[in-house]
Amino acid sequence: NPRCTLRNTCTMWRSLLHLSLLLSLALAAEDFYKLLGISRSATTKEIKKAYRQASLKWHPDKNQEEGAAEKFASINRAYEVLSDEEKRKIYDRHGEEGLKQHEAREAGGGGGGFDPFEQFFNFGGRSQRGNQEQRTPNVDVPLELTLEQMYSGATFEVTYIRQVLCLKWEMCMKNNPECQGPGIRVKRQQIAPGFVQQVQQHDDRCVARGKMWLNNCSECPSKTESEKIDLTIDVVKGIRNSEAITFEEVADEKPGYKAGDLNFVVVEKAHPEYHREGDNLYKTMEIPLVDALTGFSLTLKQLDGVEFSITIDDIIECDEVLRVPGKGMPRRNGRGFGDLFITFEVDFPDALTADQKKKLREVLGSSKGGSGSSEL
Repeated sequence: NPRCTLRNTCTMWRSLLHLSLLLSLALAAEDFYKLLGISRSATTKEIKKAYRQASLKWHPDKNQEEGAAEKFASINRAYEVLSDEEKRKIYDRHGEEGLKQHEAREAGGGGGGFDPFEQFFNFGGRSQRGNQEQRTPNVDVPLELTLEQMYSGATFEVTYIRQVLCLKWEMCMKNNPECQGPGIRVKRQQIAPGFVQQVQQHDDRCVARGKMWLNNCSECPSKTESEKIDLTIDVVKGIRNSEAITFEEVADEKPGYKAGDLNFVVVEKAHPEYHREGDNLYKTMEIPLVDALTGFSLTLKQLDGVEFSITIDDIIECDEVLRVPGKGMPRRNGRGFGDLFITFEVDFPDALTADQKKKLREVLGSSKGGSGSSEL
């Protein structure tokens, strides 16, 4: 029968295409795991640990190799996907292309996941769009730095103690459709035939959508436990006061929540000689009257200890400001330095002898309109 033969042929090609797509998607799904150097069965802790190591290795501020910035961006993208349970499931099943289409649907307000076979065979359905994941509070830690450290850059090794989910925390959860998110429980009550009222309540046992925590669970009695993690703080040259050095998702963990960020916030220590505004440095110097009138040379020290000299031949007025180009702080973009501004305060003598006054009049001349004796 020709129709039967055609139907069988179509079914065969359809199956082959289906298998081909599955194979290509499975291969694509391995890329993010390889980027982080982990297996497809890696736990959340293993993913975070691998991400921290890879991001430190390929951070553009530390790694000057060609392509380091692109590698760093790829590592961040891989962690963004694999640390999100929903995105990871979509990626494992449909690959990066499927995930992109899912994200495009989410951004455009469309609901549901992505099925790559729907466009070929009109398969699959739509799933309801989930709520955005909540985060635990960010933690801000002051990081005091000297102006020298902000000029030259610095590296600190620190140990941070935080709360993380215990190893078997997932065994302490049960399904409960009334849980609509962390701390949110929605009950349905029939108030009349055909009429149902929804009542939202606060319930700490709800830790995620559809998940409730089991009280007195022996596998994880306190939900979290203390963990010590070693962190490397890289202070880049030219960093500014109040700027934050951020470790993403290193704050405390909590069931149903994504960990917040740990921020080391720069606090600039007062300096005995310089003060800073943006990329410029400012300094005040006192000079004797003779130098202000006759000129002088100065040897100054940069914040990295390198000495430089300036020579002034002109007369310096009191509170005059001299700009020295390129002797300020390093610019954050790596393109040169700011400027140094020196304010001169002229130190006048407390008294002059008669002979000194006479010699000054001979050199400078008497003031117009009188002997000028009252001025001295």
